[in-house]
Order: sequence, then structure tokens, then C-alpha cells
Amino acid sequence: MAGEQTKPGQGEPHRQRVLVVEDDPMMAEVIATYLNESGMLVAIASDGAMALDSFTAFRPDLVILDRMLPRLDGTHVCRRLREQSSVPIILVTALGEQEDRIYGLELGADDYVTKPFSPRELVLRAKALLRRATGTHQLPQQPAPSHSRLQQIEDLVFDPHTRQVTKAGKSLRFTGRERDLLEFFFAHPGKTFRKDELMQQVWQWQVGDASMVSVYVRRLREKVETNPAEPSILVTVWGVGYRFGTQGNG
Repeated sequence: MAGEQTKPGQGEPHRQRVLVVEDDPMMAEVIATYLNESGMLVAIASDGAMALDSFTAFRPDLVILDRMLPRLDGTHVCRRLREQSSVPIILVTALGEQEDRIYGLELGADDYVTKPFSPRELVLRAKALLRRATGTHQLPQQPAPSHSRLQQIEDLVFDPHTRQVTKAGKSLRFTGRERDLLEFFFAHPGKTFRKDELMQQVWQWQVGDASMVSVYVRRLREKVETNPAEPSILVTVWGVGYRFGTQGNG
């Protein structure tokens, strides 16, 4: 594949795959070098159209996506990827305003890094997202106790053993951060949480933009609510925060 940095050999342990979409060759090479040194297999795409082709061929576990790209910009690429996959996406851009960060998250990105950035920090963020994404597809190492039971709110059902969520019998797909938030809510039905509490307890963010929590709540509502404009499962408690289910649930 064009832009691929290394190829796995026969018998080689599985290496997590990262697609780096960056039109600056020097920047792409720096990112790829740091990722390779961390044990990841890297492919590089230099424009948006190539990114979509590479995604299909390379099947990455994570995408690091520059927002400003030739042919097809990063926002369109992010939206297209989200239509077909829940693969973790880190959006990289020189735009650091709050509105730009929120817009990136609303598109479906899992994380947002502004230029200039430390390649080491980017690798740490990539590893964190990969760990979370891997966890969402693995069963617990210990068998679930026999008395464990499905959790249900309206037609939304969560199986704590398989971590699968269905709505009206249909399986739902979530990004890593969306699933983190949803599982936290299922673990605390009927309890109201402030945005800063959710930031700290769900993602261990001690500092950050609390409005990003609202983005993830909106994204969850699009998936779990029958009518996201009039939510009945994940509701806003005005002046306080958010509540999942009715008070006294569970």
C-alpha cells in the first residue's frame, strides 16, 4: 500500500494499525516514526480521497486525521468514516477555538489535538484510545456471575457481560468515548451528574472544556433515543446536569 511504513512478517505478533492522514510529508513522517517506535503498524495517506481508499484496504484500528486536506477535507473524511465504522479517530488541526473542537467532536472524532503538538503526547493519546477500543470488543477475563442480569430502560437494553447494547432488539454501535459514557450511565441509573463530574469520573479529565460533555450526550441521544429532540432516557436536569433513566431506577 502506498505510504505504508512497514509490513508485518509471518508469525509476528499482532500490531495495532494506525492510518495517518496528513498532507505535510515531514509531519506525517514524524508521526509515523513515533508510532512505529511504539510498536504500531502505520500507513500514510496524503489527501482525503486517498484516506478513504486506505481505510478500506488497510483496515486500521485508529485514524489520526488532519482537518485541512487537499481533494477532500478532514471533516468530510471523518463524517464518511463514522457512517461505516466506530474506529477511534484523533482529529489534528491548527484550529484551536472552542467551536472548532466541538465541531470536530460532533462529527464523530474521539479526540482533538491542535498544532503544534508533542508527538509523544499524540502517541499517548493514541494508546489510550486503542486500549479503550480493544476493551469494547473483548469479553471480561472472568466469567460474569450467574446472577448478572440485563439492564433495561424503555426499549434500550445493556448486557453487562458482553457489553452489547440494543434498542428495540437492534444492536447499536458506539465510539470508545460514547460507550464509556453510556456504560457509566447504566451503572448509575436515575442519578444526576454535573458535567465536571462526568468529565472526571468517566474519562478522568481533571481539566477541560465541559461543553464537550454536551457533545457526547448529543451523540448518545442520536443513538439511544426514539426522538432525540425530546429525550426520555438521557434527560437534562436544568441547572444541574444529566440523568439517565428515571429517579429511583435500578
